Amino acid sequence: MRWWDIDAVLELEKDLFPEDAWSRGMFWSELAHARGPGATRRYLVAEDGGRLVGYAGLASSGDLADIQTIAVARDHQGTGLGSRLLTELLRAATDFDCAEVMLECRVDNVRAQKLYERFGFEAIGFRRGYYQPGNVDALVMRLTDPSTSVPGTPVQGTEING
Repeated sequence: MRWWDIDAVLELEKDLFPEDAWSRGMFWSELAHARGPGATRRYLVAEDGGRLVGYAGLASSGDLADIQTIAVARDHQGTGLGSRLLTELLRAATDFDCAEVMLECRVDNVRAQKLYERFGFEAIGFRRGYYQPGNVDALVMRLTDPSTSVPGTPVQGTEING
């Protein structure tokens, strides 16, 4: 993901997460840590025919990584794109030498939970009222050793860029 992707990312963000969408500033802040020798972030976009159809981001600190976001356009859900984005984030975690990957997922997002479970993530707790303003709980999940997770299925016609 680059700065010129932010407008399209924000459109998708607001469609998929209307109550708790990230702001422009939040994406700019994350991208500020995604380049150069001291980079601690990896952000990706997926495009199909020049249209942004997904994005994902990971933050690392020491031997721990945290999946910040994964989003797939409604008309591309169920195509394997989420798996492919997650695979790329786990490769990034491995490149950052992270031994564990953490994430939070809305308790009502069963589809995402099943995706993470397929990759070996396990539920380890809850964060009450984590998603605001809806006051929705988050399920906290952890994956140990991201280098051994199952790779995703290639998605024809979809290009993923950092």
